[in-house]
Formats: sequence, C-alpha cells, structure tokens
Amino acid sequence: MSDPYHIGFTYNIKHQRRNATQAQMMREAEFDTPETIRAITDALSSLGYVVHQIEANELAYEKLRALKKKIHLVFNFAEGLRGRDRESQIPAMLEMIGIPYTGGTPLSYALGLNKAKCKEILAYHNIPTPRWQVMKNGNDAVSQNLRFPLIIKPLAEGSSKGIHSDSLVHNSSDVHKRVRRIRATVEGKAIVEEFLEGREFTVGIIGTPFRILPIIEITFGELPQGMPKFDHYEAKWIYDSPDCATDPLVCPARISAELRKKIASIVLESARILGIKDWARFDIRLDKKGVPNILEVNCPPGILPDPKDNSRFPRAARAGGMSFREMLDTVIKSCARRYGVRMT
Repeated sequence: MSDPYHIGFTYNIKHQRRNATQAQMMREAEFDTPETIRAITDALSSLGYVVHQIEANELAYEKLRALKKKIHLVFNFAEGLRGRDRESQIPAMLEMIGIPYTGGTPLSYALGLNKAKCKEILAYHNIPTPRWQVMKNGNDAVSQNLRFPLIIKPLAEGSSKGIHSDSLVHNSSDVHKRVRRIRATVEGKAIVEEFLEGREFTVGIIGTPFRILPIIEITFGELPQGMPKFDHYEAKWIYDSPDCATDPLVCPARISAELRKKIASIVLESARILGIKDWARFDIRLDKKGVPNILEVNCPPGILPDPKDNSRFPRAARAGGMSFREMLDTVIKSCARRYGVRMT
C-alpha cells in the first residue's frame, strides 16, 4: 500500500484483576486476553495497516466518532459490554457514525447471539435445527414436543459459557435444576434443545463471496469414560488445551463428498438468511438420519493466535492455506470490497 491504510480495531479485553469475584470473571468470560488483543494488533500492523485500538466500553462511541475522518474501516472483534443484544452495540454505533466495519448488520450480530431467535428464523426458512424451548425460570413445564435427552444452554451466551458436561439431561427434574443454575450464574433465560445423536462439526466461512474453509469434525473419543459426547465447556477448554496431549479436532473432516455438499449448502444459506458478512463459524450436528442441523452461529468467531490453543477458525484457515495474518487480511479486504473502500 502506497499510503498508510488506517483501520479501527474494536474489542473487549479481560481486565485481569487480583482477587476478582466469580461474578466479575463471569462477566468477562467471553472477552479476550491482553495477549490475544496484542497478537491481533501486531498481525494487522505487520500487514501495513495503521491500527487504532478502541476498547468496546462506555467510551467507545466518542472514540469512534473522533476517528471517523481518519480510519477507512473498523475490524470489529467486540463481544459487547453487557445486555442480551450486546454484540450489536459496536455495529450500531458504526452504522450511526457512518464507518464501514467487518461482519453483518447490527441485527445479524444480535440474532447470532440469541440462540432462540436465530433458530426461529432458520426454521422458518426450512433450515434443519434441533427442536427447542425457551424457559424463563426453573418452574416452566417441559414441552411435550421435545424428546429426551435434552441440552440446557444459556439463551444468549457464547464460548460454551454455562454449558457443562452435566447440561445434558434425561428428565424434567434435571431440566429445572439446570435452568435454575443458569438463572443464578449468567442471569438470563435458558434454551432447552433436543440432543442429536450424530457427528459434530464446525464450519468457518470467509470472504466476499463466501469461501467455505475446510470443515472440522469435533471428536469425543478422548473424553473420560461416562462424560457426555458433545462440545461442552470441559471438552472445549479443559480436554482440548495445550496442557492435554489430545487433539479432538479432525481437519479436514473425513466425510463423503455428498455430506460435505449438504453441510456447505445449509451453512451458505443460513449465512444469507441471517445477513452475515465477511466471516463466521457455524456449529453443526447430524441427526440420527445423518441430516446436518445448525446448532448456532459465531460471529465474530473466536481466533486465538497460538496454534497450540487449537482455536477452531484459525485451525480451519491454516488447513485452507492461510496464515493467521492472511486470515485477518482476507476479512478486512472482504469488508473493503463490500463497502467500495479503495485499498490503494
């Protein structure tokens, strides 16, 4: 680039306080570590961009407004500060100010975080997704339309927050216990979802038009005996960590061309329906008939820079021939192309 290309970088960061309470740690569970924020900044700078960091807190709007005439676009990696629709906060600010940004509209970000609303829209468009029910408290009756076993999840959380190995339940009493736990810990509604028996995959998409990255299968054979085989907190953050010698991810997934085509089809159609742009990661599970079902969508996807952390989206990008910084550059150039922002 002949002239410096200025980009904003919005993010939420873990403030690693000594003697932090459990509530403080829970509020920042989805935020990124200083090391991750620094690695992304360094990668963007190494590409030749002039990076302006903006923490997505109460001061973000004024900082973005002050930078409007200086930056070309914003690489949005923010989770949002608080509230059920928090991932739409920074996109809404950028829409108001008039600054191009990576990812979809504020509505698509909000839908991606709200599992029930996302599933309602996908189901309306005949995209397969497990049957579900939203519960406001632990006294709601389990719908007769649902078949056990069921998985109990927070309605609007990411990073497997609030989803543990004991979130898979086989009776109404345990449903109510898990819903009450969610109400007590993450202070939100719960979604009760039918558990599908088939294989589990995660699928990254990137660019304009979207390119499907090599599909990842998540395997559970290395989990302790008796631990449920799905992608809960323990499976993702304890048994798939640098401290463990196991690797539960198979990338590219060893699947038939027919299944790959089916997965690609529902992912691309779901992205179109939800208004997702530039990048995202979809979690998918097969039902007993082998039909791919959308579990949820992650945008922005998690991107831990160290390959030892086995972060799913960067893992798929590497399998597709992209380094960490090339992956980030693809997202930025996709955004610039959509908005008609000149890169030279």
